[in-house]
Amino acid sequence: MILAERATRLEAEAVAARAQAVNAGTEALITHYRLEIEKLRRQLYGTRSEKKARLLEQMELQLEELEAAATEDELAAEQAAARTQTVQSFQRKRPSRKPFPAHLPRERVVIAAPDNCPCCGSTKLSKLGEDITETLEVIPRQWKVIQTVREKFSCRDCETITQPPAPFHVTPRGFAGPNLLAMILFEKFGQHQPLNRQSERYRREGIDLSLSTLADQVGACTTALQPLYALIERHVLAAERLHGDDTTVPILAKGKTIKGHIWTYVRDDRPFGGRAPPAALYYASRDRRHEHPARHLQGFTGILQADAYSGYNEVYDPSRAQGPITAALCWAHARRQFFELADIAANARRGRSAAAISPIALEAVKRIDDLFDIERGINGQSAEERLRVRREQSAPLSLRWKPGCDSNAPACRTHPRSPDRSTICCGVGIALSDSSRTGGSV
Repeated sequence: MILAERATRLEAEAVAARAQAVNAGTEALITHYRLEIEKLRRQLYGTRSEKKARLLEQMELQLEELEAAATEDELAAEQAAARTQTVQSFQRKRPSRKPFPAHLPRERVVIAAPDNCPCCGSTKLSKLGEDITETLEVIPRQWKVIQTVREKFSCRDCETITQPPAPFHVTPRGFAGPNLLAMILFEKFGQHQPLNRQSERYRREGIDLSLSTLADQVGACTTALQPLYALIERHVLAAERLHGDDTTVPILAKGKTIKGHIWTYVRDDRPFGGRAPPAALYYASRDRRHEHPARHLQGFTGILQADAYSGYNEVYDPSRAQGPITAALCWAHARRQFFELADIAANARRGRSAAAISPIALEAVKRIDDLFDIERGINGQSAEERLRVRREQSAPLSLRWKPGCDSNAPACRTHPRSPDRSTICCGVGIALSDSSRTGGSV
C-alpha cells in the first residue's frame, strides 16, 4: 500500500515536472522566434525608432531568463522521470545552433581504439570511419610580465660603455603593453565598463591596477591616438556629403549626472557608387547649443543630411564666410513622428490602454516607405541613373506628399496640443519645414 502511494506520488511529480518543462521550453522558443523576427525586420526595413532598439534589448534579457529557466525545468523533469517507469522523459526543442566558426583552431583528441573485438575477442580490427564531437572551449586570460634585457658592454680598448636603447612604449614611462592598453580602452569605450569595475576585476585575478593608474593610461592613450583621430577627422570632413545626427548620453558631473550629447558625422559614399572608405566622426558636448555644429563643420562646405534641428541653420546661411552648406533633410526623422502613431505591434502590446491607430500617420509611413524602397533599388548606381529614377519615381511621390501636409497644417495650428494630433502635427511640421528648404520636395 505504501509502495503504491509512493509510486503514484512520484508519477504525479514527474508529470507535473514534465508539464512545467514543456511550458517553459515552449515559452522560451516563442520568445526566441519573436526576437529573430524583430531582428529580421530591422535588417529589412532599418531602425524604425529608438523604442524598437530598447525593445530588442528587453526581449534579449527576457530570452536569457526564459532559456535558463527552461533548462532547469528540463533537468528537473528528467530527474523526476528517472524515479518512475510510467512517465517519459522530456527533451525540449531548441533553436538550431550555428556551427562553430571555421577560423577557430581545432585541437584533435583521439580516443584510443580497442585492442580487440568486444564481442569475440579477435585482434583483427580494421577502421571503418570516425565520429567527431566538437566542444567549444576557451583559454582563460593569462597575465605575464615581459622582461626586456639590455646588456651593457665595455670596450677593452677605449673603455666606452655601450647599451641598446630602451624599448618603445606607447605611453610615456609606460609599463603596460599594447595588448593590455587595447583591452582597457575597449572595455571602457566598447563594452562601457567603467575603470573602477575593471580595477576590481583585475584585482580578483591577482593584478593590482588602481583606478588612478588606469585613468592615467587612458589619458596617455588618448594623446597617443590623437594623430589617428585627426586623420579620420580630415577624411570625414573632406567628403562631398555627410550624414549628421546627435544623441543624448549621461555624463558625470559633481554629485549628479547631466544629459550630454554625442554628435556624429558619417561619411559613406557606397550608396552613391563612391570608393572612399566609410568612416564616422564623433564629438562630445555637455549641452546642445547651436555653436557646436557650427564649430564641428567649420571647414565643411558640402551636403549635410540631418534632421530639422535649428542648430544647423547657421551652417545653411548663404552669408556664411566659408560658403553655405547644402541641406539635404532626412526622411527617417520625419517618418519617426508618424510611426509612433502607426505602430500596430506596439499598440497590440499596450492592450486596452492603446490609442487608436491614426489613418493619417499610417498613410504617411506607407508613402515614406515607398521612397525608401526606391532608394534601396538604386544604391550604388551612378549619379545620372539615380537622378533619372528619382525624377521618374520619387518626385511624383514627393509631390503627392506635400498637399497632404498642407491640408493638415491648419488643424495643427488650431489644435497643436490635442492628444490625437500632437505627434502628427510634429511630423507635419518637420515635413513642411523640410519641404520649404528643398523647394517643395522633401
